[in-house]
Formats: sequence, C-alpha cells, structure tokens
Amino acid sequence: MSTQTSPKSRRGGCPLCGKPSAASHTPFCSQGCRDRDLLNWLGDSYRVPGPPAENGEDRLDSEG
Repeated sequence: MSTQTSPKSRRGGCPLCGKPSAASHTPFCSQGCRDRDLLNWLGDSYRVPGPPAENGEDRLDSEG
C-alpha cells in the first residue's frame, strides 16, 4: 500500500494547492489562494452533510 500524501494534506502547506504557506497569507501561499478559499465559502462549496433545513414558512405555521 502506498503512503503517498496529497498536496492538501501536507503539513505546513497551503490548504488549497499544497505549496509552502507565506507568512503574509497564512495558512495560504498567496492572495490568490486566499481569495479562492473565500469564494468557496461564499459560493457554498464547503458544506456539512445533514438533514434538509426546514422551510421558514412551514416552521411559522407549525408554531401556532
């Protein structure tokens, strides 16, 4: 079995591309990776699996 690691899992590297992180953009390597990570958050690319959220109108109707 191979113990090869992906660039994202390397310790101390940029979480997006795996390059060494820069002190001015920690933990990222550049402003570009930093911006790309922010866009992932804003665009709902990072999601946590779970049950579907209730619709706000349904919740109000069921409360009384």
